[in-house]
Amino acid sequence: MTEPEAEDRKPQSDEARSAFVPPAGVVAQPAPVEEESSTTSEFALPKGLGVPQVPATDSEGSAFSMPRTYSAKHAPPAFTPPAGIPRVDLTKDVPWQDRMRTMLRMPVAERPVPETVQKTEDEGPAVPRVLDLTLRIGELLLAGGEGAEDVEAAMFAVCRSYGLDRCEPGVTFTLLSISYQPSLVEDPVTASRTVRRRGTDYTRLAAVYQLVDDISDDQTEVSLEESYRRLAEIRRNRHPYSGWLLTLATGGLAGAASVLVGGDAIVFVAAAIGAMLGDRLAWLCAGRGLPEFYQFTVAAMPAAAMGAALTIAHVDVRASAVITGGLFALLPGRALVAGVQDGLTGYYITAAARLLEVMYFYVGIVIGVLVILYFGVKLGAELNPDAALQSSNRPGWQIAASMLLTLCFAVLLQQERSTVLIVTLNGGVAWSVYGAMHYVGEISPVASTAAAAGLVGLFGQLLSRYRFASALPYTTAAIGPLLPGSATYFGLLAIAQNDVDEGLVSLTKAAALAMAIAIGVNLGSEISRLFLRLPGASAGARRAAKRTRGF
Repeated sequence: MTEPEAEDRKPQSDEARSAFVPPAGVVAQPAPVEEESSTTSEFALPKGLGVPQVPATDSEGSAFSMPRTYSAKHAPPAFTPPAGIPRVDLTKDVPWQDRMRTMLRMPVAERPVPETVQKTEDEGPAVPRVLDLTLRIGELLLAGGEGAEDVEAAMFAVCRSYGLDRCEPGVTFTLLSISYQPSLVEDPVTASRTVRRRGTDYTRLAAVYQLVDDISDDQTEVSLEESYRRLAEIRRNRHPYSGWLLTLATGGLAGAASVLVGGDAIVFVAAAIGAMLGDRLAWLCAGRGLPEFYQFTVAAMPAAAMGAALTIAHVDVRASAVITGGLFALLPGRALVAGVQDGLTGYYITAAARLLEVMYFYVGIVIGVLVILYFGVKLGAELNPDAALQSSNRPGWQIAASMLLTLCFAVLLQQERSTVLIVTLNGGVAWSVYGAMHYVGEISPVASTAAAAGLVGLFGQLLSRYRFASALPYTTAAIGPLLPGSATYFGLLAIAQNDVDEGLVSLTKAAALAMAIAIGVNLGSEISRLFLRLPGASAGARRAAKRTRGF
């Protein structure tokens, strides 16, 4: 055996042996030559594996296969409307309130996919934080007296601006809720918040509207952290007017109201003093934690006591005008308008709760005034309701008094100083229309009040659109001169004098005037939306908040 053969027979180590070298005695098969143009795919079936054929009986097992019972000749009618599917075009040059209100009145399946306005993280928006921010904004709006539909529109605008399109807000009198469903197969995320405290501050309301407007604007970048910071500043800001200034405004409102029903300078001073005493007593009761019902009852007593005292002292003044002026500062016009507006827009639970609150306030006023009038009559006070019914021909003084009343009402509502002058002029126009229709045209007071309130609502909506703000600061104070203070007093006085039938007639008239104010304001707002440019198609195609057809 030669040396090379011996070397080949020598056993090799594991490191010298290759796993890819064929062992001795095995002939390696040559690899098949593939064409250069042939390609392989990881999704290609291996050779020898056949594709199973689906039996004919299982054709309906697939969601994409035609059903057996389907026939092209006898196809069911399509669900497309005769006029075609309307194209939803939410233009950016209209207020966000109109855009959001339009989408809220659409079915969920027909809402357009939103364009995310605000930038979020790469992994998507922080859903819990967006929902929490939305609820906090809605809480401030609802506590400030905003209508339920406008609160839902603001909440909807915030969610869609941060990319949450499948969200459904819900608003009741004391509860806010919002639900977001990421997709059809994922669980929804729901959050709620309870409104436990209400406060009238239209400056804060305007600031919240400005925040929502900035969030909804695609030209303004507002992150979640920036929104929380601005919201905290809005909560911390102090009221623009001090408590003593509010008391003086209460006195000025009562004095101006007494002039509207025929009072002179002495009546003005007496009504102002009685209203300011009532306001201070109400503040004292609020500091002790008494409910608002008792606050209204206590606040109504000083004005009634002032009028009865002047009559007992045989001072030649119209005591009824003093009491009427004091009642003007207490009538809950803001809550009444908001309640009727919620009812007209389909939010019946919230409307019923607001109107029930108004009824409790009225009952508190009735109890406070009736107690004083009862003792006044027993002490010999000769209160004649006909003395205040005499309409004096003083249009200049009455217009000036109506503007002063509106100015004081705006201060009580804590409005921005930039809106006080506009709403004062709006109140003067409202009383001018009412006086021209009622005193000159001899039209019924209910129709005259409704027409004047409709003009207030129309002007308020136009001004709010011009400033992209809420309409409440431009309408609530302007309806002050139209509030049914005299009719309320006449009813209470008749009941105190054991003339229950006459008293109920006067109180019914007061309720009719109050409803005329609320409906007129809402109708003026709806007329402005009807003829102004709206998102989508023409005004005739506007979707109303219709819940039932009535049958």
